[in-house]
Amino acid sequence: MYMNNYVVVTIFLFLAVLLPIAALTIGRWLRPYKPVEEKYTTYESGNEPVGTGHVRFNIRYYLFALMFVIFDVETVFLYPWAVAYKQLGLFALVEMCIFIGLLIVGLLYAWKKKVLQWTSI
Repeated sequence: MYMNNYVVVTIFLFLAVLLPIAALTIGRWLRPYKPVEEKYTTYESGNEPVGTGHVRFNIRYYLFALMFVIFDVETVFLYPWAVAYKQLGLFALVEMCIFIGLLIVGLLYAWKKKVLQWTSI
């Protein structure tokens, strides 16, 4: 009984390794290969690239993005809860209040640290 489960897992692991390798190999055989120097340059809307490809971004951009993701995920949790509120009962209400409270604490912390203020430098 247990040996049969190991055989199935082994087959799936084998396929998980074999199929991507086979797909990449077949793709390499079928795609056209015509190397030209122009293909290796950076494309910038038809213009010649100027400067290096590394640009320094303000860390606030990443903080804004992280805050957006956090509150976007919050809505993903809130919507199903709101739809099924009658079936979930008081316990789910308390849990959601705790969840929203933690998010408010995080928002207040970010506000206190002035993460939400955008400055040009």
